Amino acid sequence: MAITAESVKQLRERTGAGMMECKKALVETDGDLDAAVELLRKTGLAKADKKSSRVAAEGVLALAKSPDGRSAALVEVNCETDFVARQPDFAGFADAVARVALASRPADVEALQALPIGTMAGSTVAGSIDETRRGLIAKIGENITVRRFVVVDAPTLIGAYLHGSRIGAVVAVEGGDAALAHDLAMHVAASNPQYVSAADVPADVLAKEREIETEKALGEGKPADIVAKMVEGRVRKSLNEIALLGQPFVKDPDTTIEKLLKGAKAGVKSFQRLEVGAGIEKKQDDFVGEVMAQVKASSKDTAATPPGSAH
Repeated sequence: MAITAESVKQLRERTGAGMMECKKALVETDGDLDAAVELLRKTGLAKADKKSSRVAAEGVLALAKSPDGRSAALVEVNCETDFVARQPDFAGFADAVARVALASRPADVEALQALPIGTMAGSTVAGSIDETRRGLIAKIGENITVRRFVVVDAPTLIGAYLHGSRIGAVVAVEGGDAALAHDLAMHVAASNPQYVSAADVPADVLAKEREIETEKALGEGKPADIVAKMVEGRVRKSLNEIALLGQPFVKDPDTTIEKLLKGAKAGVKSFQRLEVGAGIEKKQDDFVGEVMAQVKASSKDTAATPPGSAH
């Protein structure tokens, strides 16, 4: 049967697939729109499965906040290239995943991906997050993964900050105001503390830090009684560097975060910071090495060819 432009348009609206893919699917299903949707879905899932082993270390962070400002979800969605990370379809998918994570609070990424995606870029989308993800892989042509997410609740309000789309932080604040909460989130994004206070540093981490500083001090040839004082001072300094309360405030280095909070009669209950691609081993392209290998191979071929021989 003849495939009309209108039927192709309807199929594109329902699936997001390319025009030629939609036309081909309609031809194969004799113009049956529902059957064409199913065919495209199966084709897309197959394409997605083939790309699942490819490293996806680029991407975006998406943030969703509750209307009352006391809860937030931060999600990392990865792709293979920065070019795709800037595409509206990819960003819309990440935003939709963040909204679902906040609303449903699943136990892990697997549970999150099984949930209905709901809305994406303002329109209703059928299927689960994982089905939408795999369909997006088929459409865009890169591996896409929902890597991780965090959901944070605050006694008073949430501070949230995204630095572009690659670094994000959410802070659970008690007391203070919205401006303070935002500043705290910005500070966490910039300074990357590991703990709220020095008291939160695990005993094994503290012991290892003390061991390292002791060895350094003994190596400097200091007397034992001096070594003990040096070690404690250096350990205290190290703890202040990794604990939020001891860090100098990024907007006013003369003020620590602890002093800032005391002045505002506020406190930080917890925080989360994510950075796109952190911990993912990326393939390093050795362009110089590749060129040198080609030159060596070419030299060998030339040397192996006797003078005057035909090429």
